Amino acid sequence: MGEGGEGATLEYTPTWVLASVCTVIVAISLAMERLLHYVGNILKEKQQKPLFEALLKVKEELMLLGFISLLLTVFQNVISKICMSREALTSMLPCKIEDNKETAEGSNSTATTSHFQKYFSFTLSGGTRHLLAETSMSSQVAYCGKKGKVPLLSVEALHHLHIFIFVLAIVHVTFCVLTVSFGGLRIRQWKHWEDSIAKENYDSEQMLKKKVTCVHQHTFIKEHFLGFGKDSIVLGWLHSFLKQFYASVTKSDYVTLRLGFIMTHCRGNPKFNFHKYMIRALEDDFKQVVGISWYLWLFVVIFLLLNVNGWHTYFWIAFIPFFLLLAVGTKLEHVIIQLAHEVAEKHAAIEGELVVQPSDEHFWFNRPRIVLFLIHFIMFQNAFEIAFFFWIWVQFSFDSCIMGHIRYIIPRLVIGVFIQVLCSYSTLPLYAVVTQMGSSFKKAIFDEHVQVGLVGWAQKVKKKKALKAATEDATQANPEEHPSVAIQMGIVLRNASAPEEIRPLHGS
Repeated sequence: MGEGGEGATLEYTPTWVLASVCTVIVAISLAMERLLHYVGNILKEKQQKPLFEALLKVKEELMLLGFISLLLTVFQNVISKICMSREALTSMLPCKIEDNKETAEGSNSTATTSHFQKYFSFTLSGGTRHLLAETSMSSQVAYCGKKGKVPLLSVEALHHLHIFIFVLAIVHVTFCVLTVSFGGLRIRQWKHWEDSIAKENYDSEQMLKKKVTCVHQHTFIKEHFLGFGKDSIVLGWLHSFLKQFYASVTKSDYVTLRLGFIMTHCRGNPKFNFHKYMIRALEDDFKQVVGISWYLWLFVVIFLLLNVNGWHTYFWIAFIPFFLLLAVGTKLEHVIIQLAHEVAEKHAAIEGELVVQPSDEHFWFNRPRIVLFLIHFIMFQNAFEIAFFFWIWVQFSFDSCIMGHIRYIIPRLVIGVFIQVLCSYSTLPLYAVVTQMGSSFKKAIFDEHVQVGLVGWAQKVKKKKALKAATEDATQANPEEHPSVAIQMGIVLRNASAPEEIRPLHGS
């Protein structure tokens, strides 16, 4: 092409334009890279390793997006020159194709080629000019038109898909940060409960033996066991469903669950800082939630497949995270009820404080981690709904056929906001405290340097076993020819098994 214009290549683009655009893009990229590096240094200085690892997860997602972008850019011409029959590409469309009466008298081939050039390249944007060249799109349609076929996917459609993937990833990360931030604020409001317990200066023996507690008069039991309908399975589930909306975690819930955890997992330390442990465990879980796993990308592909005109998939799919969130919240509340019923049905009075017994049996399939998986899916799907809405709005306008009728749009937005608020202020705090009622504790129970020490100790034990096995094999294979092997291996074994001092912590 010999003259500058929208379709000009680099051969006919002014050098000052090329240099200016390159400078802006590189500057923005470097600024973002330095910003992430600066945030990482701050998290390191504050010894926030879980949040730092979450930041590394975000960088991994950005790298994945960059690789996807590279693939789309490199193979866009190849993909756009894959030709398909007209019948194959006129089924399962997100928008209904309107018949063009003006071209009815013309050639069917010419009309169809013109139609696909319009609908696959320009239609949904209302004729708006984009970054890609118009001449390139026309050549692709003409290339397949000579064969009596149409392009599999136009360059313009690839460009739209490219933008949507970036928008989805950004919205997902943003929503995860907002959810965990607001949920963390809610959990930090419980700190005064932890402080009030610490001020009581409990003694372990006195707490367990020198006090008699009437079980049915305990506040925790009154809230979850006694009263109308609370011994009914159906009404118990209904109570769990409603409680997540107005008082997901009360002080009696926190105090009782805290004591049950301490008496099960760290009985010798009644002053264990349970609140601090919960915060660390939540930060550990955040680095898993912020990522986009393969099964989430599979969900995106399934949605894009089912987004057919007239099916209103974007509307019905919004109810999936809605019902899942309500189910998760109800289940977590019901775990608390089960813990109360176990104690109330077995005892009328007990020595010491009321202690519940944590167990994996209270959770789905005896696996508390399933709750985290569901929350991850809920947050991603809600982010997907919001990202898809704003992407359509900005890319194709509010009146686009993909957007749908207003009666389908408003409920989607209301559900999205509801999920975000309920997950932040109710479900996530519930998850943080109730999932500690499993049979085992999380590694966040130890401080960072203790975790490092335990990992080092485990590695030394593993190395010791390997050296011992190697020594036995060498001795049994050549007991007379190589007697020094066993001696040398024994020396190495003693050195490897030398104990490494781990200073005890003062407090948790």
